[in-house]
Amino acid sequence: MIGLGGSGAYLLDFLVKTPVKEIRGFDLDRFHVHNVYRSPGRMQEDELGKTKAEVYASRYGNFRSGLVMKPKFIDTSCAEDLQGVTFAFVCVDKGSSRAAIFELLIAMGIPFIDVGMGLLRQKGELAGTLNGLVRATYYPADKAKRVREKGLAPLTDPQDDIYRTVIQISELNALNACLAIIRFKQLRAFYTQEIAFYHLMFGLGNLSLDNEDEEDLK
Repeated sequence: MIGLGGSGAYLLDFLVKTPVKEIRGFDLDRFHVHNVYRSPGRMQEDELGKTKAEVYASRYGNFRSGLVMKPKFIDTSCAEDLQGVTFAFVCVDKGSSRAAIFELLIAMGIPFIDVGMGLLRQKGELAGTLNGLVRATYYPADKAKRVREKGLAPLTDPQDDIYRTVIQISELNALNACLAIIRFKQLRAFYTQEIAFYHLMFGLGNLSLDNEDEEDLK
């Protein structure tokens, strides 16, 4: 797991309850008050100021074995940290960081799911309300370059990033995590897979779901 912020925190909560052999989590950022609003479970005051890796290692360390949380920023120089990894989740909110992570995962042949959301404030009659999309995109090892070329995930940093200034969206973070973990469990034959999608988007305004099938990549 690369990124333990809002969506990453919920995804970790789901993932620790699966029988995978090992979970490695990476995040160099520190845990602040705004992170509490995007994190499952209760807050302990002594968590504030620690790295997210430390916080979640403490929260889940007694829940399962094989949990390794590192306060580290992952980029193209971190191949050693990902040796032996069979699947990855990318949960970062900076496009520039995502670009370097994608490059590393694709070079190492590691399949992964990237999550993200785009929010905007409405104008006119709906002025002040939020609209947007919640996204989960799967990058199969053998087709990852083709998926990346489709430009489905932003690889640059937006000028006006509402996500960073609005904290009352924990349900969207949780939904983002749900889409990712369900897709992962389909890939591991836990859930039925009727459509092998590689890109799923949830529209907030009309509560709609759209997907793109892996057949489109052939």
